[in-house]
Amino acid sequence: MLRKGATTVGAACKKYGLDFIKFAKNRRNMADLQQIANNNERAQSLINSIEAEISGLQQQLVERQKQQLIKENAELAKEVEAALAQLVQLELRNGKKQIPVPGSRGFCTNTATVAPSAKSESAATDKSKSEPAPAAKSSKEPKDKKVKEKKPAAEKPAAAPEAPVDVGRLDLRVGKIVEVGRHPDADSLYLEKIDCGEAAPRTVVSGLVKFVPLEEMQNRLVVVMCNLKPAKMRGVTSEAMVMCASTPDKVEVLSPPAGAVPGDLVHCEGYPRQPDAQLNPKKKIFEACAPDLMTNGDLVACYKNAPLHVPGKGNVVAQTLKNVNVK
Repeated sequence: MLRKGATTVGAACKKYGLDFIKFAKNRRNMADLQQIANNNERAQSLINSIEAEISGLQQQLVERQKQQLIKENAELAKEVEAALAQLVQLELRNGKKQIPVPGSRGFCTNTATVAPSAKSESAATDKSKSEPAPAAKSSKEPKDKKVKEKKPAAEKPAAAPEAPVDVGRLDLRVGKIVEVGRHPDADSLYLEKIDCGEAAPRTVVSGLVKFVPLEEMQNRLVVVMCNLKPAKMRGVTSEAMVMCASTPDKVEVLSPPAGAVPGDLVHCEGYPRQPDAQLNPKKKIFEACAPDLMTNGDLVACYKNAPLHVPGKGNVVAQTLKNVNVK
């Protein structure tokens, strides 16, 4: 039974010669089109929302990368300053006078001061060519004066005083063990490749087989002393030393603070970091510092009770060994 509205529409279609079935289909198509339009609007709204969210995420990613680059640039600047200070110390110890260059952070050695004297000698030569040759007696006088002028130049500058013997002379850095295995010719030794933030990993030989399992050595962060003189250990040259808290019965590898990365420099409050390029074994600098390198009651590695730390990241610590030597 048709509804009244349907009957009225059917009567109208019949009156005006229209096909009722086609009319109904057209109405249905219009409803479908309207539904499609509504769906399209909802889809477009969803797309706009996703695009806005992606844009926000991209801005966050760019800002994060920017901050990371700023941080890395600051670390590189510190390393450059440290390298410059180290170079200056080495030149001073070798008797080279340091002359600050205006408008520059660098230095030049006393070899640069030769240029003015050379220039004056050249000018004197040109002048002598343009003037007539003097008598034999007068020609001797300039020679005598020239000899007298050279005497002060022969004096050697006083040697710079040597830096104090303390932990600041040790080049302590954060490293990461990227490869480790047993030494081929010694059962008690590990053979490691350690990334110290340099162009290539350092080869290090450590006598830790009896104290630290192999799996605990893999891919871990360590503190490394990098300015020991390289030495052969059972046929393999070791280029650094892994720092540990140590007793006769137990040894623990020191752990850098959370957030440290390979190449971070380890400092000690009160002892400016000015490491030697390479420690001279005859001067026994590390041996002089070793008795004062210890962990404290809070497991923090210290030198004369001053904590070893990575600036802005935290202290270097042992796992369980308190008040024991660090070596």
